[in-house]
Amino acid sequence: MLVCLINLAGLNLDGIYTRYKNYKEVLNEIISAPQEKTTEIIKKIYKEPIKEKLIAQRIEEIKKEKDIYCAVSTIPQNAERFSKIAQSAGADVFVVQATILTVRHISSKYKPVNLEKLCKELKIPVILGNCVSYDVALELMGTGCVAILVGIGPGSACTTRGVLGIGVPQVTATIDCAQAREFYLKKTGKYVSVITDGGMVTSGDICKAFVCGADAVMLGNAFVRAEESPGKGYHWGMAMPHFYLPRGTRIHVGTTGTLKEILLGPAKTDDGTQNLAGALRTCMGNVGAKNIKEFQKVKLVVAPEIKTEGKVIQRAQKVGMGK
Repeated sequence: MLVCLINLAGLNLDGIYTRYKNYKEVLNEIISAPQEKTTEIIKKIYKEPIKEKLIAQRIEEIKKEKDIYCAVSTIPQNAERFSKIAQSAGADVFVVQATILTVRHISSKYKPVNLEKLCKELKIPVILGNCVSYDVALELMGTGCVAILVGIGPGSACTTRGVLGIGVPQVTATIDCAQAREFYLKKTGKYVSVITDGGMVTSGDICKAFVCGADAVMLGNAFVRAEESPGKGYHWGMAMPHFYLPRGTRIHVGTTGTLKEILLGPAKTDDGTQNLAGALRTCMGNVGAKNIKEFQKVKLVVAPEIKTEGKVIQRAQKVGMGK
């Protein structure tokens, strides 16, 4: 079996690290807050303006570590400005991420970012998302990006599907976008990777994402469980901070082991939350797939839930969409 395992962390340029110099105090305030107060507290915290000096500083801090790749992400409204800062500071990958991203974005309050121009002018790879349909995936691939993010609302801390009523089951979305990738490859000769983003709680979920056609997966709560996680077992997602319409909730997943144990094992749990790489290799062996491309051709049968997909923790704790 051939499995290329790369763990790439992403710095949210619209997050706490670029708003506050002493981010540890802010994280502790969120972590220690009573559940009924978290939305109010996080909204207040994210009203603090983003500081461009901190963007460069955080990237430089990451790059000081030998052989560390630095990926950064931002919303479309900040993409043009922040991309220049990020590239100059040494970022290796730039991600433009929104609830729904399209090349035909219209706004009366600001000038929409030209995604094709952004991909052409930047000297580092650009990833775009999120999307869930064949047509939009094709349009995003045509901008010159190297990968797209797939998924609207399936993340464990996200409540977009309940608040906005929009979303597509993650399996369906991944399959449709993977088909767009294959069509685009035949048409242009360029392979644009599909990254499934959200809804994966266990290693079994990750395995199914690859079978659906994903080339990579975006994980949140899996790594929040790590001892090294700054959230100390708490996770509130990227959509939570919106001041006028929050679309996330703070959840508690606990701390189960080290990052190495979660990613590479040996696992101390039997629920599919540790040794994710080992589970992936074992699943591939069981279905006879020698590599990811063969794994993507394995047959899959699944009956997903749309509104509650990936929300097991929220229902158990009666928070967010589990109220």
